[in-house]
Amino acid sequence: MNLKEKVVIITGAGSGIGAASAKLFGTHGATVVASDINLENAQKVTDEIKAAGGKAIATKTDVTKFDHVEGLITDTTKEYGKLDVIVNNAGIGGSNQKKTAEHSHDDWHNVIAVNQTGVFYCMQVALQQMMKQGHGNIVNVASLAGLKASGNNLSYSASKFAVVGMTKSAALEYGHKNIRINAVCPGYTNSALLDQLLSAREDMEHLLKRYIPMKRFGEASEIAEAICWLASDNSKFITGQTITLDGGTSL
Repeated sequence: MNLKEKVVIITGAGSGIGAASAKLFGTHGATVVASDINLENAQKVTDEIKAAGGKAIATKTDVTKFDHVEGLITDTTKEYGKLDVIVNNAGIGGSNQKKTAEHSHDDWHNVIAVNQTGVFYCMQVALQQMMKQGHGNIVNVASLAGLKASGNNLSYSASKFAVVGMTKSAALEYGHKNIRINAVCPGYTNSALLDQLLSAREDMEHLLKRYIPMKRFGEASEIAEAICWLASDNSKFITGQTITLDGGTSL
């Protein structure tokens, strides 16, 4: 993949899909800005990238705060002179698996703030920079829950449907500006979010795998491959698309 010398911001880079993506970008010669609300985790990821011969820095960002997002992108462009790619990966799930009538207001506000508003903030500021420099690439991490019904999961589903909609709308708006915007939609992928879901009941793993034709969960590294491909020049005629990585679950 052609990613050499690209400057890449990844939010939520301290763990899971974000960490796997940061490391993969690093191996392909990109300069990685690993952003996370947990700076210690982000630093561990950048240490691994640098130990493997890559270029990376860690920074703390709360994507629910617009001034944090502005600072992240301003500091990056001051340091490196450009922003080629931003991967909007930071995301959380609700604390409770409840049906809509019992859904926690705290879960609603917290999940929407990170998964939806955070992506909007990052897209808005990144697009302003990308228009100035005349090019750019945005990859949003949505979910299978943003493409099909997901019970007992209203705030998460709403936020991920929103990410898909924002991806397509912005891609339509900025395609003529040499800016591409796409999304990945992972299915059940080994992560802290999946661990939280599996803890809901003892037989949850068995129940979920019944609906996956490949009979296994995805790995963060597999999602990272798709993210890096979309961010690379190898996919330069693709915009406004959602790539579903779910082992066939959506079938």
